[in-house]
Amino acid sequence: MSKKIAKEPLDLESVRVSIDELDASIQALINERARLAQEVGKAKSGAARAADYYRPEREAQVLRNALARNQGPLSDEEVVRLFREIMSSCLAQQEPLKIGYLGPEGTFTQSAVSKFFGHSVRSMPLMSIDEVFQEVESGAADFGIVPVENSTEGTVNHTVDRFLISPLKICGEVELRVEQHLMGKFTGLAEVKRVCAHAQSLAQCRGWLGEYLPDVERVAVSSNAEGARRARDEQGTAAIAGATAADVYDLNMLVSNIEDRPDNTTRFLVIGRDLLASSGDDKTSVLISAADTDSPGALYRLLEPLARHGISMTRIESRPSRRKKWHYVFFMDLDGHASDPALSQALAELEEQASLFRILGSYPKAVM
Repeated sequence: MSKKIAKEPLDLESVRVSIDELDASIQALINERARLAQEVGKAKSGAARAADYYRPEREAQVLRNALARNQGPLSDEEVVRLFREIMSSCLAQQEPLKIGYLGPEGTFTQSAVSKFFGHSVRSMPLMSIDEVFQEVESGAADFGIVPVENSTEGTVNHTVDRFLISPLKICGEVELRVEQHLMGKFTGLAEVKRVCAHAQSLAQCRGWLGEYLPDVERVAVSSNAEGARRARDEQGTAAIAGATAADVYDLNMLVSNIEDRPDNTTRFLVIGRDLLASSGDDKTSVLISAADTDSPGALYRLLEPLARHGISMTRIESRPSRRKKWHYVFFMDLDGHASDPALSQALAELEEQASLFRILGSYPKAVM
């Protein structure tokens, strides 16, 4: 019978000393990074505002490099989150970025702000998608974040339509795993008389609601945060919202993860005032229309240059142009940056055929 070899006892004090030494080194390196970030600000005409030298494409490159270096034990998600917060803190030394988002506080859009920009920004909750666009257009906000599509319920039409009249550009995208929770001031489902949530969240949970709360009234409200506020203030009202809303409005979690699909994800767009340079792994969004969208082959003629130049189209959406009855515009997401030779040539040919043509933005693909 073989003898077990006793393991050497772990010298916890020695490990703690090593951790303390590493902490000191990490802190010194982060401060050195912050100093270099200050030098970048001085090099750009001495601009005092973070928005003058914030570059989303550069941040995307930094995050991709961090992912390529990662060998664990931290997960890729944790590595991205840590580097995002380091960059956010360094950028905010002189003045935090001002980010408008579809509020109020406690919405999934606020979570998208934190995921994309980190926590060292000034978040500005606004009451409508129109307001987010207006605040960025006026310069009151440096950037905005708005929802554009959900993997279960499809396009947020109001966001798409706003690009018909706005000069703003798309500067980034955020993909957020959406976990829907039922919450309220009580402790059991028997006390629920009505459920308040945004129409999208109600739709994303319709199967669960039909099975477990079939006779309860469903009330669509302007946001999940508004539903959470009503759940706080109204007897018998529960809300569907993210975990942040439960903390903000002091609600009990009744049931977690009631969304019908486990991969339920919402995509958000970051909107700003400038077009971006290439990050090396980009997506381009365009708005186009043919003179007669109801003529045979109109859409084929618009798309043919993309196929000929080997450009992948990852999304297409049609919306009324508001120019005349039954006339439509197409929103398309294309693989690549508008400055890439093949895509640039395809877009030039496409513009020649289109009655309406706008590049809405070339921007880094979502990192994690």
